[in-house]
Amino acid sequence: MTPHSLRIATVTDAARARIAVARLAAACGVPALERTRLVTALSTRLRECLAGGGTCVVSCRVTTRDGEPVLRVAVAPAHETGAAGEPAWQTEVACPEPVGPEGGDVPADASLLAEALLGADEDTASVLRELAGHQELVAVQRERMHRSDQGVLSLQDELDAARRELREASAATRAARTEAENARRRLTFVADASAVLTASLDQDEIVRQLPELLVPRYASKVDVWLFDQDDRHGAAPHPAAAVVAARTGRPQYAADHPGNLPGVDDQPPSALMPTSPLLCLPLPTRRAPLGVLTLYPPEQRWSPDDAVMLVELARWASTAIDNAHRFERNRDIAETLQRALLTDLPTTTAGMSLAARYLPATHGLNIGGDWYDAFRQPDGGLVAVVGDVTGHGLHAAVMMSQLRTALRAYAVDGSSPGQVLTRLHLFLDDLQPDLYATAVIARFRPGDPTFTWATAGHPPPVLRTGDGQVKVLDAEPGAMLGIPLEQEIGDHTLPLTGGSTLALYTDGLVERRARGIDQGIERLAVALGTFRPAELDADLDGSADRILVPLLSDSERDDDACLLLCHLHGEGPGPGRGGRAVRAHMT
Repeated sequence: MTPHSLRIATVTDAARARIAVARLAAACGVPALERTRLVTALSTRLRECLAGGGTCVVSCRVTTRDGEPVLRVAVAPAHETGAAGEPAWQTEVACPEPVGPEGGDVPADASLLAEALLGADEDTASVLRELAGHQELVAVQRERMHRSDQGVLSLQDELDAARRELREASAATRAARTEAENARRRLTFVADASAVLTASLDQDEIVRQLPELLVPRYASKVDVWLFDQDDRHGAAPHPAAAVVAARTGRPQYAADHPGNLPGVDDQPPSALMPTSPLLCLPLPTRRAPLGVLTLYPPEQRWSPDDAVMLVELARWASTAIDNAHRFERNRDIAETLQRALLTDLPTTTAGMSLAARYLPATHGLNIGGDWYDAFRQPDGGLVAVVGDVTGHGLHAAVMMSQLRTALRAYAVDGSSPGQVLTRLHLFLDDLQPDLYATAVIARFRPGDPTFTWATAGHPPPVLRTGDGQVKVLDAEPGAMLGIPLEQEIGDHTLPLTGGSTLALYTDGLVERRARGIDQGIERLAVALGTFRPAELDADLDGSADRILVPLLSDSERDDDACLLLCHLHGEGPGPGRGGRAVRAHMT
């Protein structure tokens, strides 16, 4: 394309140049928007030139840049008016289409010029239409963005609400975890307390254990006020709240602020401890309170759940202490009755010494069906008996007393030990069909160098002869007394030399859960064989105590135990002559 050059001196020249550049750009295929920008920039430059009163030259030509055709438009001052060295203004736009030689011609006629100006304004109209479309699109996009923003804001609100709910859920989870841990600690405490309060029937031991249970988990200090101790040791000062708890039977909380504990009454602070809250719990029973349990606070104050648990603990402790009271009273009664039922041994015998021991069980009431007895017959003979009625308690003791009386009655007429046990079997079966007993009887006659014995379901006697040999007399025994079985119990006879010792006993002396009864009998035989005849002659009573030492090495016994020693003197009076005084003990 041939370059165009237009001299601009008037507004008409500027209009013609503007139209020429617009037509040339259209001929080059420049889009309407780019043409409008080009023409607008050119008009601005020409306006500046004419406003300055000068003359300028507009040049247009198509050239290449980077191998692509471009339309270059430049405005430079005319040589006669421009300042030396003033740079020209120029711009370039891409030319998508080739241009013919007529591109950029501008008509000189004024009407044709006006028409050309109107045609040039079509680009502006097209741009405006395109701009309107873009504005509508922008409005739609703006609305979408607004809605999107609203959605984002709504989502942000939902996220904020979700975060709040998460924080609340986390706080609730932590609170639930803490409460679960507290509940676990309370359950552990309840289990420990239950084990402690049911493990002993000793009141002093229970009272001693209470502070160990409560400190430091639920109290920094514990006072146990038992009313019967005031009666024995004199009254000591107690907080006013404890006195109110004793009088009303209701738990009391003494502090300078309300405790708000369920089932607990609020009281002013204690004058004895004005700065420390106190929780005073009565120890109730069905009859009357036993005392008051006063707790001083731990590091953290008691919660409502703690208070409920501690009130229940006071009830458990009261029941345990009351049971210990009852047990101690019943034990005293039982021991008194047991001592009354045990007979004194004969003071003189046919050249013999007797020693007896009775040991109540270490568990439960100390009264049972074990008994020993020794009595003289009309012919001067001696009958020694050890028996055991099944069961414990007053009923067993009463039945034991009846059997002992019946046995003495049957032995008065000179019946042999086997005959006495046979008759006693029939008596027990008729008297108490559901009660059973065992017994062993030994009979010594004046002038007779033998002795006779019989057993009914009882551990066998152990004999230490004068030469130091020990025998277990396990000849065929009879069955247990009172069982639904017809039986005739036989007698057994052995020689009896001077210095011999016969041991009669109950199974409680030799039987243990961890070991069988045979091992216990063997231990008794070994213990009896360690004595010399002179020791037994000199101190049978002390010898009985020494025999018990290896047999009672266990600290716990579940059953009563009896031991009866019958010792024939080696150099003492013979049968029918004077004897030695003897003693019996309940240990």
